[in-house]
Amino acid sequence: MSKLSTEQEALYSAIAKILWEKWDPIGVNDGDNGWDDEYDGYVPHIFRLALEGNDAIRIASSLTSSVEQNIGLGPDKASDLKVANLIVQAKQEIIG
Repeated sequence: MSKLSTEQEALYSAIAKILWEKWDPIGVNDGDNGWDDEYDGYVPHIFRLALEGNDAIRIASSLTSSVEQNIGLGPDKASDLKVANLIVQAKQEIIG
């Protein structure tokens, strides 16, 4: 990956934080522990989707697919859509 701009780095970090604080499909963030890299492997793909201007429905679909295929849990599509909306909002606020 080429060097990210300051805004892109901020978006990348924001997505990582959203996945940790709001998505957390396996429930490892109990609020009492610090940052964890549990979901960092999902950030590059979600970042790319956001940067390319994909809408929340497309991003939510990717999150749902990750939960089902990679984590092996049942989907929570409503929650995934809420998280995807936060990601789209972060992209709009940070990059435009």
